[in-house]
Amino acid sequence: MYTDPIADYLTRIRNAQAAGHKLVSIPASNLKKEITKVLFDQGYIRKYKFVDQKPQGVIKIALKYDKKTKEPAMKEITRISKPGLRKYTKAAEVPNVLNGLGIAILSTPSGVMTGKVAKQMNVGGEILCYIN
Repeated sequence: MYTDPIADYLTRIRNAQAAGHKLVSIPASNLKKEITKVLFDQGYIRKYKFVDQKPQGVIKIALKYDKKTKEPAMKEITRISKPGLRKYTKAAEVPNVLNGLGIAILSTPSGVMTGKVAKQMNVGGEILCYIN
């Protein structure tokens, strides 16, 4: 049993990329599904599929790599808000990741979104992770 399912989700993706896998399966939850949709919309993963099974369900993610160098699309994945220390931000203080080259994924009252979209919608929330 793990206590931080989002950290487990990010670690599974990080480990699959380090091993050069094309596909990774992750136990599903609604928050993980929303994070997966954001990663797909931002072009960090090739495609995804939600498989409904009896106890929990699974998210199957096709990882994206550079065709020439075989480098993964996500260079660094960092969990920010943890169960022991939550990190929240106001709309005006949403951080830029690598001066706009990366993304911050936030959980807001309006749903899970990138930091850029949160600034445009003028909503703050919990900073889940940084992707660059």
